Amino acid sequence: MAALAPHTASPTVVIRAARGSDGPALRRLAELDSREVPTGDVLLAETDDELVAALSVSTGERVADPFRHTADVVDLLAYRARGLRT
Repeated sequence: MAALAPHTASPTVVIRAARGSDGPALRRLAELDSREVPTGDVLLAETDDELVAALSVSTGERVADPFRHTADVVDLLAYRARGLRT
């Protein structure tokens, strides 16, 4: 009998730098969160090829999808941003 791999509820998170082509998705996310688009160099977090959070490396401004559990994802973005600033 083959062993089954354990099921995880945690999605894969991709953290990357924002590019110009991310503008529309970033504006939609900011609107959804009722905030302004973060300025300067921005890091994005994606799950299942969807933008779920963004954070400005220089200012710490952030936006996140209010309809998803994103606190851990935002923490990952902040951790990565701290590494880029040092």
